[in-house]
Amino acid sequence: MDFRVFRCLSGEMRHALSAAAAPASGLLGAAQRGDEYAWRELVEPLRPELHAHCYRMLGSVHDADDALQDTLLRAWRALPGFEGRGSLRSWLYRIATNSCLKLIQRSPQRVLPLDHGPAADPREGPAEPRAEVAWLEPYPESPDASYEQREGVELAFVAALQHLPPRQRAVLILRDVLGFSAGEVGEALHAAPDAVYSILQRAHRAVNERLPERSQQETLRSLGDARIKRLAERFVAAWEDGDVDAIMSLLADDATIAMPPRPSWYRGHEAIRAFLSGWPLSGERRWRLVATHANGQLAFLSYGTTAEGDEPAHALQVLTLAPGGAIQQITSFLHPDERWIQDPPGISVSWNLRHTGPPDGFSR
Repeated sequence: MDFRVFRCLSGEMRHALSAAAAPASGLLGAAQRGDEYAWRELVEPLRPELHAHCYRMLGSVHDADDALQDTLLRAWRALPGFEGRGSLRSWLYRIATNSCLKLIQRSPQRVLPLDHGPAADPREGPAEPRAEVAWLEPYPESPDASYEQREGVELAFVAALQHLPPRQRAVLILRDVLGFSAGEVGEALHAAPDAVYSILQRAHRAVNERLPERSQQETLRSLGDARIKRLAERFVAAWEDGDVDAIMSLLADDATIAMPPRPSWYRGHEAIRAFLSGWPLSGERRWRLVATHANGQLAFLSYGTTAEGDEPAHALQVLTLAPGGAIQQITSFLHPDERWIQDPPGISVSWNLRHTGPPDGFSR
């Protein structure tokens, strides 16, 4: 995936979004005079995209919650001094970016198990969870999210961002994902436009080394809704039936499976088969899968049932697909928190496909 030509929002879309977000002068004036209702009217339409921006910067939904809260508090306090030379949206992004940069300074780098250590031996069983490691977290994007919004929170992209130095990360997101000009980025980061371009080129080289050729949105679009639906149905049926052979038939030869916060991960059919047979699909539990929305990718909540009864949601499984349609990676985020629990356990839900193509003029 070449980010020299990557733009999550086309110029026309950025213009339309800025126009839609531009506040009426009456609301802005009222907010500047201390009207909290007017302030909420101004910022609520921007809250989802600001939260997604914080997530890209930080790799954590919980940290993004904190950064967004800090952003809106700082913006409210500074609002009387906002002179309107730029848009309210760009002003809020500047505050959000700097809030994230401050948080990054006192936070460890977020990683996935594949970045943390070598593949494990399945005969030894999965290691105990490592709570002291800052694991990358999944992102619960809206089911109505656009192609561009889903692409901007894909696991591979967000994981690659976490390997960049903080200023490179901020420049790449502000320029390539959000489409701000070099001048706007420089103003946000107190850097000259020439310095912004230099930082961006270094970020491109580093990120491109870690990204697959195609994004998940490109892969899903090329496979088509019918094929993805069949794949999702086969995966759900195989997992609920405890059918290891059926699972293996869906995997790429060099597929991986990981389960943060456990550091263990496995690569290839032999290792994955041994892990599945000895642990999650050993027959100790029966599973029910519920489709959900995470990081713009196929995702399922898995609920277990043992002899003692039903269990809470055990894992959020996020699937990464290879261009040919095989499953390249299963990332099972164990013990998801309450924000993911939207459907009752014990009900299998067919994948609700919404993978429409990019807007006209979108290219790579």
